[in-house]
Amino acid sequence: QVQLVESGGGSVQAGGSLRLSCAASRRTVSNYNVGWFRQTPGKERELVAGITWTGGRTDYRDSVKGRFIISRDNAKNMVYLQMNTLKPEDTAVYFCAAGTKGIAVSPYAGQYESWGQGTQVTVSS
Repeated sequence: QVQLVESGGGSVQAGGSLRLSCAASRRTVSNYNVGWFRQTPGKERELVAGITWTGGRTDYRDSVKGRFIISRDNAKNMVYLQMNTLKPEDTAVYFCAAGTKGIAVSPYAGQYESWGQGTQVTVSS
């Protein structure tokens, strides 16, 4: 399985930006669709953004459309999540996850086989 490590989380005021990075190892991330999920206490993980293995398709949950951008650099074995105009409701632990490559991004956490350890994002008002 591919191994994933997230970085770039932190604390920021509302309206600010953060860029999360997901570094892959053991296997090339180019063979996987990748999703960024987030989770808050007591809630299930939810897909924030996803990108297909070629980068040809991206999907976002409605609440982040126009603010977040997912991208990937397969040559560097990296996937990124640029988060702009952050809101307090974006506060969560963010995870990157790798799933079977395909033409569509799955919103279901159970369909992703590898997960990072997560990185905390805290947005204060």
